[in-house]
Amino acid sequence: MEVTPHPDGTLFLVFENGERRIFDVKPLMTKKPFDRLADMRIFLSARVDYGTVAWGNDIDIAPETLYDKSSAA
Repeated sequence: MEVTPHPDGTLFLVFENGERRIFDVKPLMTKKPFDRLADMRIFLSARVDYGTVAWGNDIDIAPETLYDKSSAA
């Protein structure tokens, strides 16, 4: 998986099968622990860690959620 975070609160994702998708994180930014992602400095630090998107040591989103709740890019 590859991830590119965008300042509009979305993630551009490339999955292992080559599929490209967009995941909108904004709806999660009102819920703990994702509310910390409203700080764009934190949000833009998204990285792939153990096969999913993660921020810091304690925020991540399951790859199944990233796929199921994203749209084709």
